[in-house]
Amino acid sequence: MNLGSKQKIQVSFSMSSMTDVIFLLLIFFMLTSSFITPSGLPVNLPTSKSSNIVMQKISVTITPDLKYFVNDKEVSLSRLENALQSELKDKEGVVVLHCDKSVPVEHLVNVASIATKLEAKISLATKPD
Repeated sequence: MNLGSKQKIQVSFSMSSMTDVIFLLLIFFMLTSSFITPSGLPVNLPTSKSSNIVMQKISVTITPDLKYFVNDKEVSLSRLENALQSELKDKEGVVVLHCDKSVPVEHLVNVASIATKLEAKISLATKPD
């Protein structure tokens, strides 16, 4: 007397549906990730309650030891206007200022006045509170 079933159960597993799910998750995380490139220089930015995100065109960084960098290239204060002018020729007139919170305000104002003289918009980079 044969009581077993006549149909065999297949033990193979199809990975095609799993790869579809992984691919969709990958696309979702790529589209929802942040596209802002942080400044490569170590500066302790001040905090603020509201922070507007600005696409970074030209970055000016002032370090705690009062060194000036335009797009990660070190320049002196006397050459800062020429460096900004050459960068503003190619790009939109938005200057993002990364200033360490220990730097006196007069240095921030110097860079802002140079950028204003060159008819560029100024945005101060902060980290969220």
